[in-house]
Amino acid sequence: MAGQPPTERADATRNRMKILRAAAAMIAERGAAELSLDEVAKAAEVGVATVYRKYRDRSQLIFALLDEQEREFQQAFINGPPPLGPGAPPGDRIHAFLHALVDRMETQVDLLLLAENTSSGRFRSVPYAVHHTHLSILLAQLIPEADSAYLADALLAPLSATLVSYQLKERGLSIDEVRAGLDDLLRLMGCPLSH
Repeated sequence: MAGQPPTERADATRNRMKILRAAAAMIAERGAAELSLDEVAKAAEVGVATVYRKYRDRSQLIFALLDEQEREFQQAFINGPPPLGPGAPPGDRIHAFLHALVDRMETQVDLLLLAENTSSGRFRSVPYAVHHTHLSILLAQLIPEADSAYLADALLAPLSATLVSYQLKERGLSIDEVRAGLDDLLRLMGCPLSH
C-alpha cells in the first residue's frame, strides 16, 4: 500500500502525533488555508526545527494529515468487502470506488484543495497514482479494447478538489448531485451500474 510511514523512534512518533493533532485542530478551528508550520510548532509545543525536519513545507504536512485516511481507503478497495473491494464485477467496483472518493471529498474538500494546489500537486501525488492504477486495472477488465490509462484520468478528473469545491460552493450542488453526475458519466461510457 502507498503511504506506509517509515519506522521511527518513540520520541519522533510522539512529536509527529503532536504536530498532526495540532494541525488538525487548527484546521478545524480556522480552516485549512490558515495553516502555518510555525504556528503548528507553537501549538504542538515542539521546536520549529522539529516541524521543518519532518515536513519541509506546508504541502507535506497537508499530505501527512490526509495519509491515514488514504491508507484506510486503500485497504478498503484492495482487501475490503465488495463492491468496493474484490469480488464484485469491474463496473460495480468502479462505481463504488468513485462514490467512495466523492464521500471523502464531502468531508475533506478544503484540505484536499490545499493539497491539490501545492507545488507537488495532485497528479504527482502517491494517492493519485494508486487511484489511477486501480481504476486502470478495473477499466481494462471492463473495456479491454479501450485505453484504460486515459479513461482512468478522465474518470478522476471530475473528482479534483477544485472542481468539487466549485460544484458544492459556487453551483450549490449537493454531494448526492455530484454522485448522480458521476453515475451519468459512467452510463455515457457504457459502464453497467447495478446500484
